[in-house]
Amino acid sequence: MAFHRITPAELGREDIYRYFMEEAPCTYSMCVDIDVTELRAAAKARGTHFFAAFLYALTKAVNGRREFRMNFDETGALGYYDAVHPCYTVFHEQSQRFSDVWTRFDEDFDVFYRNYLADREAYGGAAQAPAKPYEGGNLFNVSCIPWARFTAFHLHLQKGYRHLPPLFTVGRFAEAGGRTAVPLAVQVHHAVCDGRHVSLLVADVQRFCTELAARLA
Repeated sequence: MAFHRITPAELGREDIYRYFMEEAPCTYSMCVDIDVTELRAAAKARGTHFFAAFLYALTKAVNGRREFRMNFDETGALGYYDAVHPCYTVFHEQSQRFSDVWTRFDEDFDVFYRNYLADREAYGGAAQAPAKPYEGGNLFNVSCIPWARFTAFHLHLQKGYRHLPPLFTVGRFAEAGGRTAVPLAVQVHHAVCDGRHVSLLVADVQRFCTELAARLA
């Protein structure tokens, strides 16, 4: 997948980029509820894995905004990818460990779902991490903690101030008033991503969940 180098000036936010990258390195996280009432019901009725459906909506949202496709190349140059793919955790009950599997994204949900099922079949039983070898920097991480509901979640990375791809964590379902929601924690680097960008992304995730639910119904 093509990587496009870009200067901080070309970002249109050179002063902000340099401030949060050099003077006051800063990452931040936000936790929101995503309403998945219709998506969960549609996936269940169709026999589709809910997590795959949610992962599709999340990945489509990420790919729709350049701020979430930013990274550094092997030389340390700033840039962004044409497209990025989700790398998600698979839990192993017997060993109580997890491994990483990534799936190539496709705008066509049926294609993405087939890719997801094939990757789970080929690598889902492997206990090492990563189970599916990485093939480049155009991946972003999605963790899932289905045993707990949370209202905040923070990852403390030793080299986090040079980590530009977003990090996502999905929590346990919560039901209230006939609606179902999942907590979604979003962690980003402030040099390339402001609160407005995260807010727009969250709105996109919600919209794509609703659209996919209608498609699956």
